[in-house]
Amino acid sequence: MAESTLIIFVKNPIPGTVKTRIARTVGNEQAVAVYQHLLRHTQAITRPLRCRRVVYYGDFVNEDDGWNGYEKQLQSGQDLGQRMQEAFREQFEQGAGPVAIIGSDCLSITACHIEQAFAALARADVVIGPATDGGYYLLAMKKLHPALFDGMPWSQPELGQLTELASRQNGLTVERLDELTDIDEWADYEHALK
Repeated sequence: MAESTLIIFVKNPIPGTVKTRIARTVGNEQAVAVYQHLLRHTQAITRPLRCRRVVYYGDFVNEDDGWNGYEKQLQSGQDLGQRMQEAFREQFEQGAGPVAIIGSDCLSITACHIEQAFAALARADVVIGPATDGGYYLLAMKKLHPALFDGMPWSQPELGQLTELASRQNGLTVERLDELTDIDEWADYEHALK
């Protein structure tokens, strides 16, 4: 059986380009520090996983950073949906088995959540890790389903619900993981640290 693959979407921690909503509250330097914390957490939970791990950078591939030992790619596409769809497409075209995608915005995600997603794909066509803001922190599937990316309201509170609806309208079975909180605002980060 083909190997499971985890796609991780990241940005390089450059002031003014990461966690801009947090930066509006506490400034660019603090926002970068928050994002570096999120990157370290994502590295810590994904490093022990027994699957292929491919980091997709949003801006440029950094050859010497905390993601050494991971495969590295550059995201392509105009919006988040196109970039995610292209990453899934690339991995399936390279012969990947089940594929899951996560970002680098969630301090409560664990290796167990990712393992649960891959296990759930034995029973379901699509697995969604819902976020408290209405989006999702994880999406997993066994083959590419373009309907889950076309015309979706990216970064809007109805994204998760509409993704699940599109799955069901296309005859796909869906399994949901625990609901977790992405770190988008300073208050999210403060709450996560408590």
